[in-house]
Amino acid sequence: MPERDAGLRIGCLRSEDAAAVARWDAYVRAHAEATFFHLAAWQPLIREAFGHRTHFLFAQSATGRIVGVLPLAHVDSLLFGASLCSLPFASYGGVLADDPQVADLLEAHALQLAKDLGVDYLELRHQQARVPGRPQQDLYVTFKLDIPPVLDEAMLCIPQKRRNMVRKALKLGLQPVVGDSVERFYPVFAENAHQHGTPVLARSFFERLMAAFGREAEILSVNDAQGRCISSILCFYFRGEVLAYYAGESRAARNTAANDLKYWSVMQRAKARGCSVFDLGRSKKGTGSFEFKRLWGFQPQQLHYEYELVNACEVPQKNPLNPKYRLVVETWRRLPAVVVGWLGPMLVRNLG
Repeated sequence: MPERDAGLRIGCLRSEDAAAVARWDAYVRAHAEATFFHLAAWQPLIREAFGHRTHFLFAQSATGRIVGVLPLAHVDSLLFGASLCSLPFASYGGVLADDPQVADLLEAHALQLAKDLGVDYLELRHQQARVPGRPQQDLYVTFKLDIPPVLDEAMLCIPQKRRNMVRKALKLGLQPVVGDSVERFYPVFAENAHQHGTPVLARSFFERLMAAFGREAEILSVNDAQGRCISSILCFYFRGEVLAYYAGESRAARNTAANDLKYWSVMQRAKARGCSVFDLGRSKKGTGSFEFKRLWGFQPQQLHYEYELVNACEVPQKNPLNPKYRLVVETWRRLPAVVVGWLGPMLVRNLG
């Protein structure tokens, strides 16, 4: 559905068009506000792993140069209604453009697409507020920290209590494993999701993800003294930043400080790979994850999830801390692991 305005054309990326994908990614990698989630590989990944229709919009000048992109996915959720989202299963998303006029054109096109699809709302997961007065949800914050120039055994760059916890983990014989496998990562990730009352992503999703992103996705695990994986994290590497994203721990990791050793090891690994920024990812306010990241010295930065309401009357409330979902969460925690392992991947596509 092309459209022209002041010489601009709006197109939709086709993931099978290798040349178009390369042009999209070249634009993303050169844009100062781009994130890992703007890369084109998310389009087939979201479509194949979750069955969601995708609409990766781009603005192109009269000379054929890409001047803006907006990745979108159509999520028809039994729990939260139908939405057009940039981008589900991602902390960040929204529009990238050379100037505000291009951004406005892309968002106007997305809003018309949302109306044509009959969804309840358009959701744009921006890091910075873009349109004053637009309905927002302030549930999430992200945590970023500049990686110090010196990372040595003294660990003076992290708070003292965190240093003590890392030393405790090492005294217990825990060891980090860089470049680990999905096979070892997935059981602790799934166990952790079950403990939190959350349906788990399918193992095949992570296999697809690792294949799609190559060296830009890497798993770091923590072994106990017997060599068993008790804590693991899947990180993304993008333009000098490491994003610690999918994480999990087993019950065996309790009281071992494995979590602290894991994040210290990620920081060391990122430094070795030439990164200068450590992104600990988003957290909901008022959660244990939020407090843990603050204790590491990371300062919360508000994320601006902006909405255009199409058929909905209010911004969707997806917070699992919401009392209306508490019973569901507690019930899920009590279900046998074999049941949640089978049912979880079928339900998780509704969460986004």
